[in-house]
Amino acid sequence: MRRLPAAAFATVSLAVLAGASPPQLTQAQRDSTHAMFEHVVNTPTVIGRHKTPEMANYVADQFKAAGFRAEDVHVVPYHTESATTGGDDTAAVIVRWRAPGKSNLKPIMLMGHMDVVEAKVEDSTTDPFVLTERDGYYYGRGTTDMKDGIVAITQAMINLKASGFKPKRDIVVLFTGDEETNGIGAKKGAGEWLELLSHPEFGLNADGGGGGINPDKSPAGYTMQTAEKTFAGYTLTVRNRGGHSSKPRKDNAIYSLAHALDKIEAYRFAPMMNETTRAYFAGREKQEKGPLGDAMRAWLANPNDGAAADTIEASESEVGLTRTRCVPTRLFAGHADNALPQLATAMINCRIFPGVDPNDVKKELEKIVADTEVVVTRNDDNPASLASPLRPEVTAAYTKAIHALHPNQPIFPEMSTGASDARPFRVAGIPVYGVNGSWYVVPVDFRAHGKDERIPVQALYDNVVHWQILLRELTGK
Repeated sequence: MRRLPAAAFATVSLAVLAGASPPQLTQAQRDSTHAMFEHVVNTPTVIGRHKTPEMANYVADQFKAAGFRAEDVHVVPYHTESATTGGDDTAAVIVRWRAPGKSNLKPIMLMGHMDVVEAKVEDSTTDPFVLTERDGYYYGRGTTDMKDGIVAITQAMINLKASGFKPKRDIVVLFTGDEETNGIGAKKGAGEWLELLSHPEFGLNADGGGGGINPDKSPAGYTMQTAEKTFAGYTLTVRNRGGHSSKPRKDNAIYSLAHALDKIEAYRFAPMMNETTRAYFAGREKQEKGPLGDAMRAWLANPNDGAAADTIEASESEVGLTRTRCVPTRLFAGHADNALPQLATAMINCRIFPGVDPNDVKKELEKIVADTEVVVTRNDDNPASLASPLRPEVTAAYTKAIHALHPNQPIFPEMSTGASDARPFRVAGIPVYGVNGSWYVVPVDFRAHGKDERIPVQALYDNVVHWQILLRELTGK
């Protein structure tokens, strides 16, 4: 499709494109948002650079300066590990906004992560760790993943407090420091920090949701993330007695491993559907009129229709949404150029459908390989991820916030194929909903973790308004 020039939407929000008059921040609020965004993007919160605690203290100071009680604003230090850097001392921010009087309602939790992945100056057209405004965009690492969400939540709470808003239930905030690496902060949040988080009823995650427009300005839709796949790693290992390369034999560790990988490539896990994916495809099929739409309609009619699920999986936009998927990501073999290999290994990364035990996937991989020479082992102990139920009040609040700014946008529940800090909370029985309000031009702005990460300037300010509406809806009634 035709790419919409950046200048054409430099200062235009989606609501304006749709012909509506959206709510807006004041100029003072925009200035404050910009200053905070610039500060956090300019802080390189990459593992090994030791800067995440600095950002955590800065964010905590913004809450304190806005009048949140100092005793309810915490910077919690912890350590995260890394095979490449040796780990890092990081930190989480935990804030509690107490409702006046005594509320019978449990708190809601607002979530996000402050860390970002590494970026190289030579690979980008701007310095990734210097916020740059150009052609209607903010460029910089973390502009979309996900310092926009950190700033939007923080500024929304500051604006609401300044306006005199008083929540009718407590609001707690958890900003972690290692989502991009080990996710230890989320595990601690769902475990040893639950008392500090006041045992929330459910969470709202800024690291999920969002939407956009197509280059022709047509609505691309918004999603509310209610499920995510389980991240699990496995190793295939083949050992052999080896020998001299001048005397090759049929039994060869590399050949055996290659044959096993061929089988994994050809295999298709059984298609699966849950409440989230059914609702997602029930909405998506209304947008798709060609073969992809036909496949969606066929699969909705018959969730056992493997051919329809395969057609859906063949679409780049829908890959991973109908079943568990496994793919090799790393290889190692041999020890000398002139010796038969004694060891060959492959790392298999699986993204497992919610509710499926990773140990069962290990057994299935063993059946796929069907070779006693190939040993399958698990690389982690991640439990099965769980889907969050579609709570009517969250769905209604998210819909109201989106349509206040972008009235013509369709909204779908979403199952993420990637992982976030939501998983440990869902496993612990605390539902989490990805409800961020940022918007992008699809797919040209999908640059998280990549070159020239960016967000439309207006999308940042719209996101603050979005979170203000969400919080009023869910804590003001």
